[in-house]
This record gives sequence, C-alpha cells and structure tokens, in this order.
Amino acid sequence: MKESLSKRGDIVEYVKLGRTGLEVSRICLGCMSYGVPERGNHQWVLDEEHSRPFIKKALELGINFFDTANVYSDGTSEEIVGRALKDFAAREDVVIATKVHGRMRPGPNGGGLSRKAILHEIDQSLRRLGTDYVDLYQIHRFDYETPIEETLEALHEVVKAGKARYIGASSMHAWQFMKALAIQDQNGWARFVSMQDYLNLLYREEEREMLPLCRAEGVGVIPWSPMARGRLTRPWDETSRRSELDAFGRTLYAATAEADRRVVEAVAHVAASRGVPMAQVALAWVLETPGVTAPIVGATKLQHLDDAVESLSIHLTAEERERLESAYMPHPVLGFR
Repeated sequence: MKESLSKRGDIVEYVKLGRTGLEVSRICLGCMSYGVPERGNHQWVLDEEHSRPFIKKALELGINFFDTANVYSDGTSEEIVGRALKDFAAREDVVIATKVHGRMRPGPNGGGLSRKAILHEIDQSLRRLGTDYVDLYQIHRFDYETPIEETLEALHEVVKAGKARYIGASSMHAWQFMKALAIQDQNGWARFVSMQDYLNLLYREEEREMLPLCRAEGVGVIPWSPMARGRLTRPWDETSRRSELDAFGRTLYAATAEADRRVVEAVAHVAASRGVPMAQVALAWVLETPGVTAPIVGATKLQHLDDAVESLSIHLTAEERERLESAYMPHPVLGFR
C-alpha cells in the first residue's frame, strides 16, 4: 500500500514555488543520474535496479519534488522515474518536473522549442512517465532558432490542455527571461513560475541579474548543480567516475581552476570546523541564497540524500559566509548552451 507523504515522518520543509500555490520540498531530487547507461551521453548513470532505492528513500525523507528531462539517457530517465513514483507514491503527493529542448532524434524537428516539437514532446514525456500530466514543464534552454512567441504560445496550450500544471524555464540571459515574461503577460498566456539556473559556490554569476529578476517577478529558483557536479563535496584533487566521464562538466571550470581550488578549500575548512561533510556546507550556502526555492540535488550514493536533508539544519554564520565567498573570482558566462 502506498503511504502518503504526510504519514512518512518527513523531515524536510515545504515552501511555495514562486508565487504559485504549489508546495514543494526544499530539496528537489535531480534524476539525470538515473537511466540506461548505454543510452545517451551519460555512461555514469545508475540503471533502473540501482536507481529505485534513491527515489524510494527520497520519498521516505519527505522529498516530493523530482526533476528529470526528456533528453536524459534518451528518455529512459523519465521511464525509470515514472515507474518508481507510480510504485512508491500516490500521484497527487508528488511534484514531477521535466524539460524539453534537447535533440531526441536526428533530422528535422527532432529538437528545439517549435510548436511542433513542444506538442509532440509533451505527449512523449507523459507516455514515458506514465502520467496524464506533469506538474512543471520547463524549457531546457533558450531556442535561438524559433520565435519566442511561438514557443510561449505552445507552452500556454500545453497548460490549457491539462498536460502541465505550471511551466518553467532554465539557463538563459536575464534579458531573455524578462522578455519572455513580458510577452506572456501581454498575451495573457501561462507565465513561467520557475527558473532552473546554474548556481553554486564555484559559479555565482547568476547573482548579478537573474536572481534579482526572479525575486522581483516572484519566480521560484531551483538551481541545478548546486554542488558543482561534486567538486564542492571532496578535496580538489579527488575525482569520481562521473567527473572522469562527464565531458560537459569539464567545460564548466577549466578557466578558473586555481580560484575554484581556493573556494573548495574554504568549504573543507568550514566543514571540518563544524564536523560535517563538505556537501552539507556547500548546499547550505545555496539554500540560504535569497530567492532560492529548492536546489536540485543529484544522488548516486544514499548518503547524498542524507547530506542534502541535513543541510537544511545548517545556518552559516556571517564569518563562515565571508570565508566561503571571499575567494570567488568572476567567471565567464557558462551553462546556457
């Protein structure tokens, strides 16, 4: 029998996503780590058998927010997540988010944010997830080859058709996001309620424009890679299987390696002084950033989930924040492509 989240003794807190009435856990489980390793570009992912315990434990901890994308492991992430949530939870108790934009097949109309692509891909995502609707349907990146009006009207129709409860966006320039919000307001179309952007102690460029914009517009912020693909969770010279295989991840930090090393060392110092894992300190910083709703946390070891939830109880002092932030150097704009 499926147990309601309200009866699980959950230890996470719940907040509204932006100005909506939707209640989400302050930790979102990122599901890019779950899929078929032979499908797509993520050979380091966990297969279905090894993925299910993470989804089950997340639910047991009270996490109700799950983020995936059509492009993750060629759609198999959605399939695995959908089956697990169906087995372990009631549909009304969970918030399922997925994304559209990435190329799903070769040839014309196999990716992007055209009307044709969006209306096709939402149906494919629903089929893979095994549900009639997603709670949050997000554009994975900005599409420079499709008029933004075409994209936004198609997303509005997805909401009106009942296939998505809300829509969100991901990494882009602040001016692009503001333009989209203005067009939605002018036309009375469904409005973006969330921004999934790249934010962590090694990459803070979103603090300049995107985070203030989201606070002003009442948009929830659900950062991806809040622990810098694991770089903030271990000594600088240590690697993981993912870091060795993650070609995209290697492009995010090469230009500022020495400055980034100093930030990682600061995280290690604060963590050691508190007697907690580095991951908890790094995530606590993101959680305390004004405007952040729920960082998206990937987990490939069950301890990762414990660390994520325990980070909610850490409150950094002004001195600790100064130590963590003082070594930062400006980065080139990253993560938009």
